[in-house]
Amino acid sequence: MTINVTPHLNFRGDARDALEFYQTVFGGELTIASYADMGNTDPATADHVTFGQVTADNGFSVMAYDVYPHLEWERGKDPFFVSVRGNAPEEIQGYWDRLVDGAEVKQPIGPSPWAPLYGQLTDRFGVTWVLDVAAQHPAT
Repeated sequence: MTINVTPHLNFRGDARDALEFYQTVFGGELTIASYADMGNTDPATADHVTFGQVTADNGFSVMAYDVYPHLEWERGKDPFFVSVRGNAPEEIQGYWDRLVDGAEVKQPIGPSPWAPLYGQLTDRFGVTWVLDVAAQHPAT
């Protein structure tokens, strides 16, 4: 079993540009799934990023997405999450079960359209965590 901890950056419409920029700086592979890829047909947000990452052989890794339109978002406020991604559901569930103590659950852990297991919470110290089991996404 293995996990990776990665900064997960939050944007409103700029995630694709940011990820493309970070790829030019650090190299690596760029992966992007848009809202349209997940079935969103709203033309205002269909091209926004629902999942994006840059990972490089040199160890650089960053994730990003465009905050869902129905959620509050202010540039510089809650600019990132801590993403804990693994390949073993029982391991990720175990971390969740311990982190949830005193936390505000933003998305209960369970299957999602983009991951076999996904959940989001803000712990009792004010840090927002995203825990999920890795899914395969096509590179762009």
